[in-house]
Amino acid sequence: MTRLPKDLIIAIDGPVAAGKTTVARLLAQRLGYRHIETGAMYRALAWKALRAKVDLGNATSLADLLAETKMELRPTPEGLRVLVDGEDVTETLRARGMQTAASVLSVHAGVREQMVHKQRELGAQGGVVMDGRDIGTVVFPHARVKFFLTASLTERGQRRHQESPQRQGTLEQTLEEVASRDRRDMERPISPLKPAPDAIHIDTTDLSPQEVVDRMEGEIHRLLA
Repeated sequence: MTRLPKDLIIAIDGPVAAGKTTVARLLAQRLGYRHIETGAMYRALAWKALRAKVDLGNATSLADLLAETKMELRPTPEGLRVLVDGEDVTETLRARGMQTAASVLSVHAGVREQMVHKQRELGAQGGVVMDGRDIGTVVFPHARVKFFLTASLTERGQRRHQESPQRQGTLEQTLEEVASRDRRDMERPISPLKPAPDAIHIDTTDLSPQEVVDRMEGEIHRLLA
């Protein structure tokens, strides 16, 4: 197969529970690259905002809070650890409602501009697999390899519910939360969720994570051949 360049940036976008983070982590491990989960950065800000009782609708206060926040994404054999101002908040970010809070604050232009800057700094040297919702369209629009993952709403709702059913409420509630998240992500005026024109689309509904990664690896070598 084609030898991959050390500075390659692989962008993976898609809606909630399409499998982005799981396959991005597995792909990064297979290629010997770093994995950056940008959604964790928004959840980290949401965690700090909620703890500080900052209104998620106050764009100025959130931008100020983010400017004074130190975030670290630390890879470990067990997965990515997220540190905010030196405190490991990884487990807290999995709490029910944190995804929703992150989605709410992510619509603010000032927040997204700062996050994009941070994400570009993290991935500037390449050798990275970065997943999110605007990586191939905004963060790294010139990335050589871009994927857009999708899955049916029912499948995505079931996946999200199975991750932590004790935290998610009923399956019906989870499906509605996923649908609401889709609407916010696609309808926001700043960096809406949409595939880059040159992104490779993969429907993960009936595929295992390993099958998705196998296909992605094949597509990467095809593109770079």
